[in-house]
Amino acid sequence: MDASGAPGGARLVGLPASVIAAGVRSGELSAVDVVRAHLVHLAEVEPRIGAFRVVRAEAALAEAAAVDADPRRGTMPLAGVPVAVKDNVAVTGEVATDGCAASGAVPADADHAVIARLRAAGAVVVGITRVPELCLYAATDGPGTVTRNPWDTARSPAGSSGGSAAAVAAGVVPLAHGGDGMGSLRLPAAACGLVTLKPGRGVLPAGIGADDWSGMAVNGVLATTVDDVALGTAVLAGETSALDWSGPSAPGRPLRIAVARRSPVPGARPDGPARAAVERTARLLRGAGHVVVERDPVVPPGAAVGAVARWLAGAEDDAAFLGIDRAALQPRSRTHARLGRLVRRAGLVRPQTAERFRERTAAFFAENDLDVLLTPITNGPPLPARPWHERGFLANITANTRWAPWAAPWNLAGVPAVVLPAGTRPGGHPLAVQLVGPPGSETRLLWLAGELERRAPWRRHAPVFDPAGMPSPAPV
Repeated sequence: MDASGAPGGARLVGLPASVIAAGVRSGELSAVDVVRAHLVHLAEVEPRIGAFRVVRAEAALAEAAAVDADPRRGTMPLAGVPVAVKDNVAVTGEVATDGCAASGAVPADADHAVIARLRAAGAVVVGITRVPELCLYAATDGPGTVTRNPWDTARSPAGSSGGSAAAVAAGVVPLAHGGDGMGSLRLPAAACGLVTLKPGRGVLPAGIGADDWSGMAVNGVLATTVDDVALGTAVLAGETSALDWSGPSAPGRPLRIAVARRSPVPGARPDGPARAAVERTARLLRGAGHVVVERDPVVPPGAAVGAVARWLAGAEDDAAFLGIDRAALQPRSRTHARLGRLVRRAGLVRPQTAERFRERTAAFFAENDLDVLLTPITNGPPLPARPWHERGFLANITANTRWAPWAAPWNLAGVPAVVLPAGTRPGGHPLAVQLVGPPGSETRLLWLAGELERRAPWRRHAPVFDPAGMPSPAPV
């Protein structure tokens, strides 16, 4: 065994999840060796990124040994793959705090459905990742801790799935669970140079917090390749054929793709590099034979109010679900929850608002004969890594809105959206774009993202933390 913890001199850290799983299924790799190597890398980089609230070293090695000994190992789609889990779903024996220091939650006696499916597929949970309080904000920090972006530790990995994104970007795990209520998968993916899919409503098991922010929040995965996102999503969806699944099939015709340039929030415009990333992607799509047109969907004021109302109410609902004294929340979250109570009392969370916008979104695609919408995802580089929890509600909301207005509408509409890398900024920070589709277009979006990956491959890990460029760590 070499210094990476791998048999035969193979380096196990930094491989895609699909490659690890194939090796463990065939017996060429040991799940224990794979997990041990990743735990060594985790111990090396974690002090610099602060991605994890809980590291399950002993439990993870025991779970890996169980995978190696399982007679079904050869049929497991994620055999031996180390994964991280966002701190807002149940993992047996662990406490899901939702980022709240004052949470009254107790250790779970059963896995959430998506975690149960990951484990049944052979994945090994190495840890629970950090989130901002109640998963409300676009930076990940809390009392005594600031999670940092592996591409630039002076920047945030975004939020709320910031810990999961930082772990994947640093090569600590090849695949991580996250959730998206207002961009909470897509913003960290954009900040950390990763791929993700926010599935449409009802595609994956829900059950995040109290009420999924009135239907806006969904589960998903973060990874460094489109193939890993497709495989991880298939596992979470309960696809029994995930092992033999070769990925999304080609549509068999050129796609008709709209490019949107008008921000959903007036005055919050993408900067030059963000606009250039969209233009480069549009050129790649034209070069691939697709039809690219200019179309801006309209997000009416009622839809914007509906999304914000669910976000505000979600803070109060989740605090009540966790049994948290509102006085124990951070000041910004107390204000958030208080506004949420007012929103509920005023009856502003209306199912018909989301349904009308979903119908309007579907009509936008149908009436314009569109398959996909291409948009920016953020307006500038990631937010600074700082204790945002010490700042007030308005400071947080203003920073979040100016940086990332492009994600939330598609949560309200309940339609799928992919974020994928699209180059780097002059300062080295990742650039990304968003692909949005009508209801039921998850497969189409993943296929198109895969085509872009083949035509313009990206660096899979942050340079300083890239396992391929780091010295082999000492074995544990």
